Amino acid sequence: MTWLIIGLIMFHGLHSFRMIAPQWRSARIASMGEGPWKGAYSIASVIAFVVLVWGYYQASQDFDYLYTPPAWGRHLAYLLMALSFVSLMVFNLKPGILKPALDHPFLLAVILWSIAHLLVNGTLASTLLFGSFLIWAILNRISVARRDAPLPARGPVSNDIMAVVSGLVLWFLFIWKLHYWLFGVAPLG
Repeated sequence: MTWLIIGLIMFHGLHSFRMIAPQWRSARIASMGEGPWKGAYSIASVIAFVVLVWGYYQASQDFDYLYTPPAWGRHLAYLLMALSFVSLMVFNLKPGILKPALDHPFLLAVILWSIAHLLVNGTLASTLLFGSFLIWAILNRISVARRDAPLPARGPVSNDIMAVVSGLVLWFLFIWKLHYWLFGVAPLG
């Protein structure tokens, strides 16, 4: 469990600079330059991600249950994950109507992903992992709202159609095989 907690602190800490220390982050970018900052940030993020994954793998070997997931949770999780993948693709593709409407579709995707996984996993390790991402994404959305960052300009609906279709295709691929190949867990049982 120790490595999971260290990984979570590292990962969320790195991804919270803009929220909790924006002046420090801006000063580092100004002194280092944007390229070196992004390079150092990327390397640190990869290291934190590896520690997080390793820690979760280690901690998930203990089946310490905090709660029993509801029987209906699996069905709702499928729907939430479909919406999460669509939101992720809205974030990654050119704006249509959905991107400005969702305000920050990446954080919405993380929130939906976290809730979906909390609905089907009741172990201590899973609760720490997905619960911490849920809290981080909610706090980050609040932070983004306070920054009053400009929303992207609306684009054609065809961009939304592409995001919805590609998100649903990705969702299907994850349910079909990718989730099992990547994580060793088959969502359909």
